[in-house]
Amino acid sequence: MTIDQAFWKDRRVFLTGHTGFKGGWLSMWLTKLGAKVFGYALEPPTNPCLFNEARIAARFEASTFADIRDLPRLTESLRAAKPSVVIHLAAQPLVKKSYIDPVETFSSNVMGTVHLLEAVRNADSVEGVLVVTTDKCYENREWLWPYREDDRLGGHDPYSSSKACAELVALSYRRSFMAACCTPVATARAGNVIGGGDWAQYRIVPDFLRSSDRGEPLHVRSPDAIRPWQHVLEPLSGYLMLAEKLVKDGVNHAKAWNFGPNETDTKSVSTVVEMLRNRVPYSKWLIDPQGHSHEAGLLKLDSTNARVLLNWSPRWSLETAIDKTVEWHKAWRNGVDMTPFSLDQIMAYEST
Repeated sequence: MTIDQAFWKDRRVFLTGHTGFKGGWLSMWLTKLGAKVFGYALEPPTNPCLFNEARIAARFEASTFADIRDLPRLTESLRAAKPSVVIHLAAQPLVKKSYIDPVETFSSNVMGTVHLLEAVRNADSVEGVLVVTTDKCYENREWLWPYREDDRLGGHDPYSSSKACAELVALSYRRSFMAACCTPVATARAGNVIGGGDWAQYRIVPDFLRSSDRGEPLHVRSPDAIRPWQHVLEPLSGYLMLAEKLVKDGVNHAKAWNFGPNETDTKSVSTVVEMLRNRVPYSKWLIDPQGHSHEAGLLKLDSTNARVLLNWSPRWSLETAIDKTVEWHKAWRNGVDMTPFSLDQIMAYEST
């Protein structure tokens, strides 16, 4: 599994959601490869955030703070960037928040995707589009075997449902418009990503680290829920490989792809919390006695297509992923310069 640096050197990339957790790491990796990246997103969603702590803004050709639902602004920004590759990460990414504000969730995740693909239709430079969704886009039947790309889409909560809708939007645009103008569109579904620089609410790892920093126990909602855990660099490597294939051979790669961990790294929430507790002294956790919104009990991903057709496979075990996450957080707390520290973690991943 290799990422072709020569392909990315000086390649113009339009990246939505560049101020978020995944977007920040992908921005660093792309610019490290020599790509010219044009970011489009809302302002950083948390304070602190990876975007600021690793000084990512300085790495862009242009960084636009705007809403993905603003079609005129989005179209103008994309045309000005003249990108070869478009990677769409901008979204409302939290299940819990989708219950609090379902309208924002659907408008951002569904119409935001529509607007992105509509803007691409009006940009002659684009050679490939990757729309990132989620492993939660499947109709979860709580079965034991991993979900494949052709399994039924669905979603109980507004977030999962909105991402299933985004998959259908991408499919419709691929068939209705993009095939005619020879612009391949693919979608990517990853597992539960963890890594340094994530301060989002309602995610188990940042919630744990926040609680530990405050000297408070973490209240865990669903300790028995089983998820496919992976370091954020794992799916990002897949996105980079897939985007390259879209440009070189779009006909055979313009479809949905799973990028999940090895099945041995599909673990319960309580297992992950215990792994964190063993690495963070004096940390504690408790089962939340209050009721909570519906969450799937079991979710696994089948990444056979990516393994066979892209030669992609996970490099870091869950143990390593947690080690790297805790190392990043400790370095940040100790005042380390997080730009070179983060780039060192990318290089360590590349050399694994």
